Amino acid sequence: MTFAMIVAGLAFLLGGGEALVRGSVSLATRLGVSPLMIGLTLVGFGTSAPELFTSVQAALAGSPAIAVGNIVGSNIANILLILGLAAIFMPIATQRSALMRDGTLLVGSTLLFSALCYAGQLGAMAGTVLLAGLAGYLLLLWTQERHKPDNTSSEMTPPPQDALLPALAFSIGGIVLIMLGARFLVSGAIDLARIWSISESVIGLTIVAIGTSLPELATSIVAAIRKQPDVAFGNVIGSNIFNVLAIGGTTALVTPLTIPPEMLAFDIPVMIAVSLALIFVAWTGSRIVRIEGAFLLAGFGIHQWLLWT
Repeated sequence: MTFAMIVAGLAFLLGGGEALVRGSVSLATRLGVSPLMIGLTLVGFGTSAPELFTSVQAALAGSPAIAVGNIVGSNIANILLILGLAAIFMPIATQRSALMRDGTLLVGSTLLFSALCYAGQLGAMAGTVLLAGLAGYLLLLWTQERHKPDNTSSEMTPPPQDALLPALAFSIGGIVLIMLGARFLVSGAIDLARIWSISESVIGLTIVAIGTSLPELATSIVAAIRKQPDVAFGNVIGSNIFNVLAIGGTTALVTPLTIPPEMLAFDIPVMIAVSLALIFVAWTGSRIVRIEGAFLLAGFGIHQWLLWT
């Protein structure tokens, strides 16, 4: 029954994330915004919806280690696993100007979240600070990106007027599926931790984090194959910023989160390190090539091995 709940939860999260992203992108392109902004906001945030609902559900269920582990583990998986695989499928081009802005914001938001975690608990004040940072980030993005023309692909052209209703239906249906999937996944993960007698931190950092990152995985690989590197790269950066600011902030406002000591000692420093590594890899060339993607994947394998040994 436990495994059935986890599988059902992952299936609902994946299906809901796909529907939400499809609907969100269709609605967003009518606003005339650039593909990078779509990747950083609606695609990045939409694919992070499973993490949001899962972390809130875990916090309400009295499992803060799963809630925080989901955030930290998802950020690590987004960079090492998802961007690594996407780069292997198709080298990911990076824009130097966007990297300076969004890379700086990624590192800054990661450091802010980490500093608040080292206080030992994320409470209402910390949640307010994180959400205020998110609001500032969105305002900056909208101001800088909304007037940029989209010359990258005909696939991102505005949908016809009669496509708005299906797009809205996809978005709402996706949210409903994600909410159901989060409930199933958290319940199954808590039961699994008890059955296997392992910490909820490990479950949150591995099974839950990887499971809730499946929409990012599918979206980034599809974007890479369709030669939409802005969407693929922006999806990872946008998702990670959203994870620490929106998910961390919202969950902390719902209920205070006690940070497990082992996460402070190992996994949060790893999250900071891989965020810095992403900026370094992207900065050293005009794109993230296949060999660099392979190194990212190897780093993910090492991290998972260390968690389970």
